[in-house]
Amino acid sequence: MTADQVFDVARQAILVLIKLGAPIMLVALVVGVTVALLQALTQMQEMTLSFVPKILAIFLTTLLVLPFMTATLIGVGDDLFRRIASLG
Repeated sequence: MTADQVFDVARQAILVLIKLGAPIMLVALVVGVTVALLQALTQMQEMTLSFVPKILAIFLTTLLVLPFMTATLIGVGDDLFRRIASLG
């Protein structure tokens, strides 16, 4: 395996990592900012109020995005196995 092929696999792995993590992280960011804004406006500084909506949103997002994540990982795995098979 040449250095270019190794860099290509590493680049693909980083892009897949970003593609799989981005939806969940964006939902957590939006929910966190929204809850923080509501807490600032109402001056209610309850700690559990910031965690429960974020955990629920992350859980629901994970359930909704799970088929996409699975299909993406299967595609990357197939591509990687094809590359390994073509070496030998």
